[in-house]
Amino acid sequence: MYLGIDLGTSSVKVMLIDGEQHVVGSASAALAVANPIPGWSEQDAGDWESATDAAMGQLKAAQPRELAAVTGIGLSGHMHGATLVDIHDRPIRPCILWNDTRSHAEAAELDAIPAFRQLTGNIVFPGFTAPKLLWAARHEPAHFDAIRFVLLPKDYLRLWLTGEHMSEMSDSAGTSWLDVGARRWSPELLAATGLEERQMPDLVEGTDTAGVLRPELASRWGMGAGVVVAGGAGDNAASAVGMGTVRDGDAFASLGTSGVLFAANNGFKPKPESAVHAFCHALPDTWHQMGVILAATDSLNWLADVTGVSQADLTAELGDTLKAPGSVTFLPYVSGERTPHNDALIRGAFAGIGKESHRATLTQAVVEGVAFAFADCRDALASAGQTVGRAFAVGGGARSRYWLKALSTALAMPLDIPVNGDFGAAFGAARLGLIAATGADPLAVMTPPAAAETIEPDAALAGAFAAKLETYRNLYPAIRSATT
Repeated sequence: MYLGIDLGTSSVKVMLIDGEQHVVGSASAALAVANPIPGWSEQDAGDWESATDAAMGQLKAAQPRELAAVTGIGLSGHMHGATLVDIHDRPIRPCILWNDTRSHAEAAELDAIPAFRQLTGNIVFPGFTAPKLLWAARHEPAHFDAIRFVLLPKDYLRLWLTGEHMSEMSDSAGTSWLDVGARRWSPELLAATGLEERQMPDLVEGTDTAGVLRPELASRWGMGAGVVVAGGAGDNAASAVGMGTVRDGDAFASLGTSGVLFAANNGFKPKPESAVHAFCHALPDTWHQMGVILAATDSLNWLADVTGVSQADLTAELGDTLKAPGSVTFLPYVSGERTPHNDALIRGAFAGIGKESHRATLTQAVVEGVAFAFADCRDALASAGQTVGRAFAVGGGARSRYWLKALSTALAMPLDIPVNGDFGAAFGAARLGLIAATGADPLAVMTPPAAAETIEPDAALAGAFAAKLETYRNLYPAIRSATT
């Protein structure tokens, strides 16, 4: 048996799989996010321990024999978080999360240093880890001076699980301290934020062993001795492992809280000015690129909050038959935007609202606006050398057939819908635990699911969607000048 632990922003999920990669059981425990000041987003690292322990307790109660047979654990987690640890391995302050924007000025300052883009292959985004440390040095010097290690969220969980200070390439690539092509820490980039390599965890590949489960935790959860913990992966790379998106050109589109158009690469293809993320993948000699939008289903969640109608009911009002784009255009920048704008200050907007506009009009505009944001990601990836012609569609938004049809038509490419099953980050983490424990060939393990069906672009509406995409793109500079 093999266990995946996925540390998400809102919950910890644990999943058991057997040697044939069948899901045997899963459990989860909720997490809270603190927003003490507008733009701040924090979590207590101790809550990650408590939530993991609670989820493991549920799993032990439901599948004690299966849990006892676990020989490998894989980890996944939300990326970019700054977890500051002192000499006693205790958190110094709450973790500054991926969606925290307090360090936007520091990010711009670091991004102006040529070495950052040259070595990381990426813009220094406000959500990345390095600018948060520069912010801490300036605003919380006592905390900064007490730092012994800077750990990413899942790697703090590893410290609790194993006692090891270790990380892996895919998650570390999102810190702005990794030489992504060489797959090693950059002393030059660390020095720019007042840090040294000794304050970073050791690096392994995601498929490698990176610790052994502490005996006291193994005993508490009814597990045997010597359970290995794999390097693991950042959440997007772990999801790609779960989906089998690991071979050159494989892709998926994730309609989650944020939106991701993810493509695997057999080489490092950076183009920072495109605002495409170029990161290491979770297996050796493999990289990936991502176009990232910050509010995909979160845009619809905002509309649901405003209207008092659930997301499911809003999309149900649209039916299943795709319509030509409406007269209202929505820019989904309610939390700023990454690809292609790298704009933390831009905010969303509706344009074209008339007296005839009603709730379904706004829902249709939101769905289309997110689809057009994905089209921006597709074109940004193409400018960075990666053509995406087909992708699996995953995430909560993929439950809406209307949204899938709009997305396929906006992207002008087929979207494959996987068969029923959980192929997300927890499953990918469990796969990495299997590989670390058995030495299995990663490509033999990381196979894609079968497609239950394929959503094809609506050829009759292709021209209308292409024209509306141009309208959508022309609105960004106008809205930016009016709102920032």
